[in-house]
Amino acid sequence: MDSITIQPAASVRGEITVPGDKSISHRSIMLGAIANGVTTVRGFLRGEDNLSTMHAFRAMGVEINDDGETVKITGRGLYGLNEPADVLDCGNSGTTIRLITGILSGQSFFSVVTGDQYLRKRPMKRVVEPLTLMGARISGRKGGTLAPLAIDGGSLQGIAYQSPVSSAQIKSSIMLAGLYAAGETSVSEPSLSRDHSERMFKLFGASLVRGDKSVTVRGGVELTGQEVTVPGDISSAAFFMVAALITPHSELLIKNVGVNPSRTGIIDILQSMGGDIQLLDQREVSGEPVADILVRSSRLKGISISGAVVPRAIDEFPAICVAAALAEGVTVVRDAKELRVKETDRITAMADNLRALGIVVTESEDGMDITGSEQLLGGTVDSCGDHRIAMSMSVAALVASSAITVTDIACVATSFPTFFPLLEKVAGK
Repeated sequence: MDSITIQPAASVRGEITVPGDKSISHRSIMLGAIANGVTTVRGFLRGEDNLSTMHAFRAMGVEINDDGETVKITGRGLYGLNEPADVLDCGNSGTTIRLITGILSGQSFFSVVTGDQYLRKRPMKRVVEPLTLMGARISGRKGGTLAPLAIDGGSLQGIAYQSPVSSAQIKSSIMLAGLYAAGETSVSEPSLSRDHSERMFKLFGASLVRGDKSVTVRGGVELTGQEVTVPGDISSAAFFMVAALITPHSELLIKNVGVNPSRTGIIDILQSMGGDIQLLDQREVSGEPVADILVRSSRLKGISISGAVVPRAIDEFPAICVAAALAEGVTVVRDAKELRVKETDRITAMADNLRALGIVVTESEDGMDITGSEQLLGGTVDSCGDHRIAMSMSVAALVASSAITVTDIACVATSFPTFFPLLEKVAGK
């Protein structure tokens, strides 16, 4: 499906669940594969990104059975992976390629990882540099800064690494390599990025110590297979939260959503804008906090967004930009330079798309200023092959003066294959 045309909606109402958390689904396969025994995963997200992770570990001899309800991984232990007979294709998934490079750095065999045209443009130096300091030999395009990457692993030494940016992918890649390193490996970051890896390492029995902005892993500790239940992905829920907030006469209950504090920046930001959002039936599942999220349409106001909340909401900024476009006043976003190195440059892509709908947007190096309006214009917008931009602009269409056509939407399958049917269900279209 190349494009979709979405009509304005009268309201967004109902009760829904969103697919399983993408980050947790990735990690359940990875840790299950290098643990001893069987790991059973329920709620696994069968998006293209997570399937890339699954295919990569199958290519290294891991038995993974998926009956459509439950994924069972027969782990091979830390040192049981086989040398892949072919290049490992990570598709569009930055999480797959960066995290698996950490695991492959600890193996005693040769491997090559690559991805699609978009992934091959994304920066890899951020993981190659610390992994090289640990003793991995990694080469690739442009001095190892771009995929494909060729990895000669083994004989790693623990390091203390200060990451220049807050990134769960960088942190997790080093943590995974740290499982194979002699001694201790620690990673510090400017502010806390999402901590799904820390929680799952603990669940699987890794030796791990957490600080305020750091984590330390001891190498050589075997992992044990676990039962994992994956909650709904808050990044997927974000689109429907914004849809309900900006569309009049709306009330939406999103069930069983992961509300890990390192991921709830989206809720904090939308509530600060005046959004009526409540967390109901808060509980813990497989080491992760979970809740039902009740959202009602609200009159939003522009705010300033910067600092520590930014990494806690980094994947949700396309949806936040749509909320800002309908808010009263100006929303100022800063400290979000990471948005420029996602699937596309999300600052420029969102600015261009919002301008096409009549919104005044001024870009800065690390963010943007968005002047809100009571209504968006109809027209045509371009996802730039980025799933989160495609879904955000589809939500924007619900409150436009006329239909909006979103182009290049096949990318949505990477994280949320059921997005469009679900949007049709709650918007009554």
